[in-house]
Amino acid sequence: MNTVIVTGLSGAGKSQAMNCLEDLGYYCIDNMPPALIKSFVQLASVDKAAFAIDVRGGELFSNMAEALQDLEDSNVDYKILYLEASDEILIRRFSETRRQHPLAKGESTLDGLVREKEMLEQLRERADYIVDTSNMKVARLWQEVKDLITSGESEKTFVVNIVSFGYKRGIALGADMVFDMRFIPNPYYVKSLRSLTGNNKKVRDYVLKQDVTQAFFARVEPLVLELIPSYMREGKYNLNLAFGCTGGHHRSVASANEMAERLRTAGKRVTVEHRDL
Repeated sequence: MNTVIVTGLSGAGKSQAMNCLEDLGYYCIDNMPPALIKSFVQLASVDKAAFAIDVRGGELFSNMAEALQDLEDSNVDYKILYLEASDEILIRRFSETRRQHPLAKGESTLDGLVREKEMLEQLRERADYIVDTSNMKVARLWQEVKDLITSGESEKTFVVNIVSFGYKRGIALGADMVFDMRFIPNPYYVKSLRSLTGNNKKVRDYVLKQDVTQAFFARVEPLVLELIPSYMREGKYNLNLAFGCTGGHHRSVASANEMAERLRTAGKRVTVEHRDL
């Protein structure tokens, strides 16, 4: 049986991941007691099953390590998909939905998240795929889950998420690397370019023709490509790059597009979001 265990932080998107797996033909069970997984796998007459397991199980969740060892002893092939997001994003999601974190118990959401991370630490270390959903919309999460589960573990499953932003509206959340592009001459001060954006060829050409821009990409592109295999060895299957400038309209947009194009040419999966356009 093809088995997937979906786990991770509350509010990180486990329900959406399970919905995606159900569409892929998996028999899905939410909040499954870990001790029962082995019995289900041995007795059920289905080809593919997915189990959502998290701290909602209370004391039952403490048996997770034993349950995984039982699966391994029985030669059950399983993958662990771990979903997470930044504290700021998770707190915002709980606030917007007016839900209480399952471990908060009258305390703050942050207190609940701290305890949850401690409980999930060892499970996260064992995860085959770790997905940061901080900047992901539902459609992107679904595509990410599909690619990871159906493609297997290879560099083709790794995705580089690129976002442009303006510092005057705050730094992009969830970024693994932030590149400040304000060292490039600003197209805003060129009258014919001011009303355009980095998606326009004239602005793009202006930004990319600068010697400092070319020197930047000559160093950063090889660095990112070299780091991807290292991230994969650590169980991380996405890399979030953020490019910032003052307003998020010109230099950051052109730079994000250029990096995306270079990485796609190198055969990498890339998503691009221009936050402040």
